[in-house]
Amino acid sequence: MRFTKAAAVATAAIAVTALSAAPAQATGKKPLKTKSLAAVLTADKSGFDRNGHDYDILTAAVTAVLKAKPGSKVGVLADGKTPVTAFLPNDRAFQLLVKDITKSRKLPGEKKAFTAVAGLGINTVESVLLYHVVPGATITKKAALKSDNAKLATAAGSKIKVDVYGPRWHKRIALIDADRSDRNPRINRFDINKGNRQIAHGIDRVLRPIDLP
Repeated sequence: MRFTKAAAVATAAIAVTALSAAPAQATGKKPLKTKSLAAVLTADKSGFDRNGHDYDILTAAVTAVLKAKPGSKVGVLADGKTPVTAFLPNDRAFQLLVKDITKSRKLPGEKKAFTAVAGLGINTVESVLLYHVVPGATITKKAALKSDNAKLATAAGSKIKVDVYGPRWHKRIALIDADRSDRNPRINRFDINKGNRQIAHGIDRVLRPIDLP
């Protein structure tokens, strides 16, 4: 697929991530706190760097959408009172996506990768972010490990499937999206912002809501 063709096709292929249609986490003895995921993301002031394991590109994408469209549903990430589970692609995930859709031989830098993502248009970036966001559910690692084969509806309306695999003593989780020709994202960091109504899990690829050729 050529990059020119990717504006609409790849539009859905970029991302930030999350689950929905799952029951909210039982709060147990302590009520969940209200620190938002937006507060967690913007706490890192390093900006674009050489660390592919943080979330600079994602943070920039969320900020760009909310600046252009203050009323966007992406704003739920800044409302710590609303339960949300999100899957967060790290910087390397976005770099791999841009490398793929541009057919490049090497990974772009973080700033260049963000420019490519932003070039798809605010509406596209917004829809991709919502594909990774699930309002109404606080899903911890413990709950996710018990959710094999669950089909979860995202805030964008599309579904992803939970795949729990591996030996009993070392279970792992992959998320199956609509793209059947690309490796599915795997969760590589659990329970970001645990103890709050909004929780996230880091992933190593961007969720793709359509099947890219």
